[in-house]
Amino acid sequence: MTNWVLHLIDAGGYWGIFVLMVLENVFPPIPSELIMGIGGIRVGQGRLDMVPLLMAGTAGTTMGNYVWYLIGWKLGFTRLKPLIDRFGRWATLEWRDVEALNRLFARRGQAIVFVFRFMPALRTMVSLPAGLFRMGHVRFLLWTAAGALIWNVILAYAGFVLGANFKEIDRYIGPAATATVALAIAFYIYRLITWRPSSQTD
Repeated sequence: MTNWVLHLIDAGGYWGIFVLMVLENVFPPIPSELIMGIGGIRVGQGRLDMVPLLMAGTAGTTMGNYVWYLIGWKLGFTRLKPLIDRFGRWATLEWRDVEALNRLFARRGQAIVFVFRFMPALRTMVSLPAGLFRMGHVRFLLWTAAGALIWNVILAYAGFVLGANFKEIDRYIGPAATATVALAIAFYIYRLITWRPSSQTD
């Protein structure tokens, strides 16, 4: 994966960074840590500048998240009820859980979107409920961009400081991402087995 990311960054420059960050947020297995880290390395080598790098990375992150937000917006809160009634068992959700999430996003939506930008896997997934529960477009974009900018600054400067050695992190990113996905699947299976609707537990 490192060679592919390197090739696209070197061939496309800031546009390559932008495209990769869009893809990273639409298809989360592509690690932003690697993309922005290599971008930081290229800054240290004098082949890119830090401010345009951060602008391209943040714009790509925001755009990728906006795709999932728009999917949630298009589906909509009211259209969700028939799906929950029919498939809620597999999502381990009841409609009252969805209503509680809706109230939570109404009160703390911007904070949720901002904080989740720093969490592996969840940082993209949070965009879908933000759209479902009709968080405002401008609020979503601003808070997503704010969280993404901070995260991208950390990653890019890590690459800038560590230099070429940053590529060694790719050896750990892959297994770490796999472990995160495996834990999420294991948690889902456990919840699926143990979950009971309130009508059975009352």
